[in-house]
Amino acid sequence: MNTKLILTTVAVATAVQLAMVIAGHYVPFIKNNVFALGGMAISLVAGLAYAKLAGGGWVPSLAGGALVGGLCALIGIGVSLALKDVAPMILALGTLSSAVTGAIGGAIGKLLG
Repeated sequence: MNTKLILTTVAVATAVQLAMVIAGHYVPFIKNNVFALGGMAISLVAGLAYAKLAGGGWVPSLAGGALVGGLCALIGIGVSLALKDVAPMILALGTLSSAVTGAIGGAIGKLLG
């Protein structure tokens, strides 16, 4: 896996996750209607971007996609938890679902790459 690309992709995706989390803290519609699907969509795109940019085989594409999707979600959900906008169990469930979604993005990126 490409460590520099992982860190860059996580940084960009985390910035987008944090923008959504902070907006959701102040805008109930975002908090109530966008957090779950929006967070997973960000992880999907992060996984897709990583796999497409990194090239390589299936295992690195899927693993890298899962890693970037899960890490950006973990950070975003952690901030959301600190703001008391989500329940503690969402940290585990949201991170896991975003890692899976990131792996799906990695598969799409591999197919498109």
